Amino acid sequence: MTGPNRYCMVLTTCPNQEEARKIATLLIRERLAACVQITGITSLYEWKGTVNTESEQLLLIKTLADRYGDIESFILKTHSYEVPEIVMIPIERGSASYLGWIDEMIG
Repeated sequence: MTGPNRYCMVLTTCPNQEEARKIATLLIRERLAACVQITGITSLYEWKGTVNTESEQLLLIKTLADRYGDIESFILKTHSYEVPEIVMIPIERGSASYLGWIDEMIG
């Protein structure tokens, strides 16, 4: 894949720092991601008829768009949530050196 849709960021959330670090580390070791940033957030959502407010860890996974299917499968296999958030956001533009680094780490 070439052009502006070659790169993407995949988002997922985890219930705690331990699970977030485990998933992030494995994604990098498996060369599915070049970089994973983890940040704390507060999520409000409805689940099974109840509105919940939870502290979560948001993972910002920088990768190649053609790896999305592998990342989705990996997260579904390793994640503790019954229905984890897995969302892909295309990277339309970025610095050539950063995008080249993603290619080097994953490609």
